[in-house]
Amino acid sequence: MGGHEAELGAAVRRAQLGDEVAFAQVYRSLQPGLLGFLRGLVGEDAEDVAADAWLEIARDLGRFRGDGDAFRGWSATIARHRALDHLRRQRRRPRTTAIEDEVRELPGRPDTVGAALEALSTARILALLHGLPPDQAQAVLLRVVLGLDASRSARVLGKQPGAVRTAAHRGLRRLAERLGEDAAPQRSPDSGGGPAAQ
Repeated sequence: MGGHEAELGAAVRRAQLGDEVAFAQVYRSLQPGLLGFLRGLVGEDAEDVAADAWLEIARDLGRFRGDGDAFRGWSATIARHRALDHLRRQRRRPRTTAIEDEVRELPGRPDTVGAALEALSTARILALLHGLPPDQAQAVLLRVVLGLDASRSARVLGKQPGAVRTAAHRGLRRLAERLGEDAAPQRSPDSGGGPAAQ
């Protein structure tokens, strides 16, 4: 991911100098992940909220300082603030039910939680995320969908990195448990566990 982040950082620097092609490159690089994150928070209003976020990103681009990874976190923070503003206007809590097409594959993880998540379809992810507490769902979205590390995710959420790691771990563990419950074999009353009929 280092090469991609370096490329993103270089594009951001060129965009800050007024290079419209570079800004388009930055947009193409970040929009799918931001849109997925926002769908998890505001559902079908994600595109409108993303448009508001991009207006703010473009307006404040000259003030940004940092590398590609920092820009990804900065953009996620802006998007989250616009989502929370939208939800306040709508007088409703963040929804964590929709990631849709942006979640095609979850990155592999060295533990069983990650392995279980790799087997999930997008529709199943949506159903499982719906039942998570908002702090866990947002931590999972930032860590898995946007690929932010714990420190960057913590800045976006206004929490300590340890709290975000814990929320993401608990959320992923709950998702894995639910997946395990769904995968448990169901015995029919007729099976009775006896020898097979011949």
